[in-house]
Amino acid sequence: MKLGAIEAGGTKFVVCIGNEKGEVLERESFPTEAPEKTMENVFKFFDGKEIEALGVGSFGPIDPDLTSPTYGYITTTPKPGWNNYNIMGALKERYDIPMAFDTDVNGAALGEATFGVAKGLDSALYLTIGTGIGGGAVVGGKLVHGLLHPEMGHMKMIVREDDTYSGKCPYHGTCFEGLAAGPAIEARWGVKGSELPEDHPAWDLEAYYIGQAMANYILTLSPKKIILGGGVMHQKQLFPMIHKYTQEFLNGYIQKEEVTTDKIKDYIVYPGLGDNAGVVGALALAMSVVK
Repeated sequence: MKLGAIEAGGTKFVVCIGNEKGEVLERESFPTEAPEKTMENVFKFFDGKEIEALGVGSFGPIDPDLTSPTYGYITTTPKPGWNNYNIMGALKERYDIPMAFDTDVNGAALGEATFGVAKGLDSALYLTIGTGIGGGAVVGGKLVHGLLHPEMGHMKMIVREDDTYSGKCPYHGTCFEGLAAGPAIEARWGVKGSELPEDHPAWDLEAYYIGQAMANYILTLSPKKIILGGGVMHQKQLFPMIHKYTQEFLNGYIQKEEVTTDKIKDYIVYPGLGDNAGVVGALALAMSVVK
């Protein structure tokens, strides 16, 4: 089966041809520019490929409600040109095939649950920590939707006493994204996170906020696996510190060995699909609409 996938990111688009095994057979990426230019590149890639279905995981906020008049739109994004852009309308006009549309992080969560480190589990949480912070969740084998879709990066945080930074988020200041996304690290320390040494105090502070968020998600969703992806999580030294802070914030309340013992290292993990989690997730979305 020939499937198409689009990981529509705020910085770059990744497009691919794959199959029902989650194998990426052909892949390309290009910068996210104005919608017309970006979609021109998308069409150039897919035209003539004769795909049977297409999955789209997009940066948000989006409208994934099939009954809504703005279904398939990227809605209130500050990204120039993309505000209220009907991305699915543009794709449906071009290709008469089944299509699925969701957030990039919901797609990645589905990808990890279908093909990755959460395969076989009916419950998993995927977080991306990079330019922004977003989360997608599989609960009872299904992606979580509701009034809109989860916006897990915007929960308010307890600011650590030694942290004087006022937060990067224009909406909430010191929410999770405002304190711990890549731009917040850069604004707080004056250089990009990728330029900071592994033993820099930035990483202990980062782990404090991520661990705090993990405890909140565990208490709210009780996922069977938590997967942390995105550019910031390339700093693998974060994981042991995140495990420690997660346990400190839970403070023994959840009596499950996955979080009370060193088994936490197999519970809060790096994506099994690596940097392909998003695009393979979009393949999994495409599979969901194939009869």
